[in-house]
Formats: sequence, C-alpha cells, structure tokens
Amino acid sequence: MTSKAQWYFDFISPFAYLQFQQLAHIEKELELEYVPILFAGLLGHWGHKGPAEIPTKRHDTYRFCQWYANTHDIAFQMPKSHPFNPLPYLRMCVAQDSDRETIAQIFSFLWTRRPDPQSDEVIEELARELGMTNFEEQLNSPSVKNALRQNTEQAIAQGLYGVPTLVIGEHRFWGVDQMDMLKAYLSNQDLFENDAHRRIKNLPTGIARGK
Repeated sequence: MTSKAQWYFDFISPFAYLQFQQLAHIEKELELEYVPILFAGLLGHWGHKGPAEIPTKRHDTYRFCQWYANTHDIAFQMPKSHPFNPLPYLRMCVAQDSDRETIAQIFSFLWTRRPDPQSDEVIEELARELGMTNFEEQLNSPSVKNALRQNTEQAIAQGLYGVPTLVIGEHRFWGVDQMDMLKAYLSNQDLFENDAHRRIKNLPTGIARGK
C-alpha cells in the first residue's frame, strides 16, 4: 500500500535541492505532497541558528554539499550569495500550486546557474521563465502569504526543526543523509518497532544548559 507523506523544504537549503534530485528513487512508493515552508520560521520557533550563521559550520556545510553533488553526479553551483531571502521563491512556488515541475525549475535556477538570488532582476527573470504574469501582485497576495504561513505552522506542529524533512505518519526523516534510513523504512515499516528504538524515544535528559 502506498504511504502518504509530506516533503517539507525551503529553496534556501542546498540540502533540500540535493535531496529533491533523489526523490525520484522513492516517489513510486509514496503519495508525496510537496510543502514549501520558511526555514527561518523553524529557527525562530526553536531558538537556534541556521548552519550558515556559524562561520566554520557554514564553510563545512558548503564543502559537504559540493562534495555530495560531485559524488552523486548532481549538477550544483552555489549561488552568488548565501544565505539569501527565500520569500520571493517560496511565494512563486505557492502561487503556482507547489507543483513538482515548478519546484524543479526554481531549484535548478537557484542551484545550477549561480544567480544573484537577492537581485530583483533575477527574481523577475525566473518569474518570466515560470510564465507568471503580474507576478508582483501574485507574490504579495494575502492568500499566497497565508498559505506559506500555514505550511510553516503545520511543519512546527509536526515537530520539524530543519529542512528538508520528509514526514510519514509520526516519523520524521531529516536531511539528505537520512535517505538510506528512509528507504529502509519504506521496505520495512516495522523498522523502529523494537526495544532499542523505544529506549531512544524515551531516553531521559541528563543535563540541560543553563540549569
């Protein structure tokens, strides 16, 4: 039986782009809904920094992404600046009903062509390529803004703390590096039904910072 799942993503994340290129390997096994969210909303909710906000982690993250793309033969170039404001791109996606073709086109534009994502001219160029007319009106539409906000609130309600995350039932699979575990779960949905995983789920906290 095909499982229902949600894939939460933000175009700001190179990991989301890299995982998107590999979703075709599992899409036949899932009834997959693509859900664009604002990653910054998760950071604000949980009160932690993104990987690009810690200088050494920023460098190591970019290095890993380039290595991963090269290793898996995925076209990849960092944009001219990162992090960038992803709101125009997320709203474009929502305005186009978050269909797979639009998502693929936006990801490819940002992560293979090395654009300046902060440039108004670049945003306009992508809107034209997507066939959007009156795109500024669409991006500022209350319904589009509300849909993105609701997506992000839904992600928080499901316990998400990062992107990309694929959710199947109560299980979250965070990041491109959990693809193997996700595939294993799709092959055996009793994968986590054992004493070891139950202990992990209920493991007590030994110490907390500031306490």
